Amino acid sequence: MKTKAAVVYETGKPIEIEELDLDGPKDGEVLIRYTYAGLCHSDVHISHGDLEARLPMVLGHEGAGIIEEVGPGVTRVAAGDHVVCSFIPNCGTCRWCATGQQAICDMGATILEGYLPGERFPFTGPQGNYGAMCMLGTFSQYSTIHQNSVVKVDDDLPLDKAVLVGCGVPTGWGSAVNAADVKPGETVIVSGVGGIGINAVQGARYAGAKNLIAVDPLQNKREKAMELGATHAVASIEEAGDLARAMTNGNGADKAVVTAGIVTEEIVTGAFNAIGKGGTVVLTGLNKLSTQNVNLPGSLMTLFKKTVKGSLFGDCNPTTDIPKILGLYQSGDIKLDELITQTYTLEQVNEGYDDLLNGKNVRGVLIHEH
Repeated sequence: MKTKAAVVYETGKPIEIEELDLDGPKDGEVLIRYTYAGLCHSDVHISHGDLEARLPMVLGHEGAGIIEEVGPGVTRVAAGDHVVCSFIPNCGTCRWCATGQQAICDMGATILEGYLPGERFPFTGPQGNYGAMCMLGTFSQYSTIHQNSVVKVDDDLPLDKAVLVGCGVPTGWGSAVNAADVKPGETVIVSGVGGIGINAVQGARYAGAKNLIAVDPLQNKREKAMELGATHAVASIEEAGDLARAMTNGNGADKAVVTAGIVTEEIVTGAFNAIGKGGTVVLTGLNKLSTQNVNLPGSLMTLFKKTVKGSLFGDCNPTTDIPKILGLYQSGDIKLDELITQTYTLEQVNEGYDDLLNGKNVRGVLIHEH
C-alpha cells in the first residue's frame, strides 16, 4: 500500500513529506493506522545529527492508533485493537526483559537502524529502503511494526492523550519514581521542563516530594511546572541548589533529575553540586553520543556518597507501566490534557519542531488525517 510520511534524508535539512510504499505484516508483525503522534525531542536529535541514525528514516517514535491487520503468529493484539506504541520494543524473553528491565530489551539495539528483525524494511521509496525511527515511524499514516512494540489500551481512552504515554510521560515519570526513587518528604530538583521534565515533576509530586524545584530558563515552562506540582520554579540550576540548601539546613537536594533537551557538562555539574550527602543525580536527557559531558570530582562523590546514574525510558516496563500510567490519568492523578500546547498536521511537522526548539510547546501532537 501507499502511505504519506515525514522523512529525514540528510542531517541539518528540513524534514520532507514523501509518499512511500509499505509492505504488509509478516510473522510477528502488525499493520497500524496511526491516528496521533507526539513531537518528541529525540526526532530532532536524528534530524540534527546528535544521534547517528541510518538515513533515510521515517521519523516519529511516539504513536497511537488502531491495528488494521496482524501477521502470522501475532498473539498480543488483534485487528481493531486500540494501541499505544512503546518506543523501545519488549520481547519478554531476553535477559533484560526477564529481569524486569524492559527499557533495555535487546531488541532495542536497532532502534536507530530502523529495521524490523531480520533486517527487514517495510518502507521503500525513491531512495530504496527507509528505516523507521525506533522501528515505529509514527510520522507516517500507516506502518508495519512488530507486535513487541505495541500495548493494547482501553477503547474508551482518548488516543490523542494516550499517545504521550509511548515515550515522554513514562520517561519523565519513571525518571523520578523509578530511577530517582523519590520518597515522601524529599527535596527534589527537576532540571529542564520540556516534554520529559514536566512528567518528572508530576512523578516526583505523586511520589511525595515535599520541596519540588523545577529549573528552566523559560518562564512559560516554569509556570507549567508550578501548575502541575512544583513548589518552586527557578531559571538556573545554581539557584535551585541554593534554594535546596536553604530548605535542608545546608545539605542540598535528595534527588536531581536532569531532563534538559541538550545535557551539557555545566548542567550535570550543577545538578551534582545541588544534591547533598547521599543524593542521586539521574541523567535522562541526551547530547551527542561522542560528547563527554560528565566530568565530576570523584572524591566528593565518594566522601558524600553521591550517585550519578543514567535512566532510559524512566526504567519503565512498558507492558505494565503504560497501562498503569493511563490508569492514573483516568483517575486524575496524572495530567495529560494539560501537557498539549498545540496540534499539527503531518505537513506542519517542521513548524511543530520549530515551535519545540523555540520553547513554545510543552508538548505538540501531530494529528493524522486519513
